[in-house]
Amino acid sequence: MKLATVLEIGRPGLLATLQDYGRFGYQAQGITQGGPLDERAFLWANRLLGNSFNAAQIEITLGGFSATFTRDTLFVVTGAEFPLTLNDQPLKAWRVAQARAGDQLQIASGDQGLRCYLAVAGGFQAAPQLGSVATVMRDALGGLTQDGRPLRNSDRLSAPLLRAHSLVSRRPSSQLHLSLPPRVTLDVIPAAQVSDFSATARELFTNQSYQVTARQDRMGVRIEGESALPDLPGQMISEPLPLGSVQIPTDGQPIAMLNDHQTLGGYPKIGVLSWQARSLLAQLPAGRRVQFRWLELSEAQRQLRQALRFFNVTR
Repeated sequence: MKLATVLEIGRPGLLATLQDYGRFGYQAQGITQGGPLDERAFLWANRLLGNSFNAAQIEITLGGFSATFTRDTLFVVTGAEFPLTLNDQPLKAWRVAQARAGDQLQIASGDQGLRCYLAVAGGFQAAPQLGSVATVMRDALGGLTQDGRPLRNSDRLSAPLLRAHSLVSRRPSSQLHLSLPPRVTLDVIPAAQVSDFSATARELFTNQSYQVTARQDRMGVRIEGESALPDLPGQMISEPLPLGSVQIPTDGQPIAMLNDHQTLGGYPKIGVLSWQARSLLAQLPAGRRVQFRWLELSEAQRQLRQALRFFNVTR
């Protein structure tokens, strides 16, 4: 497979990281999964370009990003619908576009989400660590330089040299609702210590409204309800912490764990976010209100199987 430089970073914005689908099979060693926080947007970008589901992309947080294409390629930007321009001309997100050598891409800041994904035909290339190029700053793993650092200005990224395909303007069906809904409901599968919470706490968990706080990063999101959950379970021994776990610490306010979370946790877990709920939460800025809703495990599994089949995900 022949590679050639395809993109030079001009301005990375607040945080831009190289991410493939993630690093699996190492949590017993304390190494977390990493990968895209909004899996749905990431997988759509690769599907639209005809890439492997695992092809690496750039996850861009809060916009403020610019880059120059150094050769012709197809690309797409999915996720949060930030204002996009190519050579100062407006560009639509979620739609495959053609870039020529020297074209300049600008992704401005916006209020329609937190993260977008820039993908190119064939995917960005870097040397994998433990089977993945996913950037995990906490573990100093992955990324362009294999040390977990985010992308910087003047970084140059390569991608395979591929034959041109007629994918320009390819986009998801207009019948799909890919934007953030005005009212966000997060599906949660009852799990782990749910039976240790009182009936009052379980009922309050789904009946009240919550607000996403500014205390969030790629490890997790703190969410505040109008009332703290009462009658919390007692202390417990730390145990494995699944992706999407909703922990309830001593203040009675939930913490939802995202891709770079620690692999062990000692707070009781009331449930685990569904695949779709995790992608939604990853896009919610501070101040957005959410509500939790119980989801049967069998339905969550059905939804996940359907998504993995649609995006040809194999692990």
